[in-house]
Amino acid sequence: MAGYKTVQTPDAPAAIGPYSQGTIYNGLLYTAGQIALDPASGTVIDGDVAAQTERVLANLAAILKAAGATWSDVLKTTVFLRHMSDFPVVNEVYGRVFGAARPARSTVEVGGLPRGVLVEIDAIAIAKS
Repeated sequence: MAGYKTVQTPDAPAAIGPYSQGTIYNGLLYTAGQIALDPASGTVIDGDVAAQTERVLANLAAILKAAGATWSDVLKTTVFLRHMSDFPVVNEVYGRVFGAARPARSTVEVGGLPRGVLVEIDAIAIAKS
């Protein structure tokens, strides 16, 4: 498919199924949902929802970087929470990491997430590479 490119970086967890870390099409990056996996070990990190959110956003940052993008290039995110009661903590970490960037966002509570994690986030961004 013309204009279609996959994104792969060792600085984010390898896909654990038949998908890519991200895809670029017509200048837009679509990331796979990121969970709190350590890229080096492929295991879920220890810690609470704040620590997991930090790891998730670090994984997303690595994919953005591989596509030549930054937080200011993110247009939309979707946050999946195991417990909506974790929203204030996730929102604090998210706001600190995103800084002045304010993409559109949806947040939903789900019945479960891969590997029992507490948070998963995906993003759509403008790709610059």
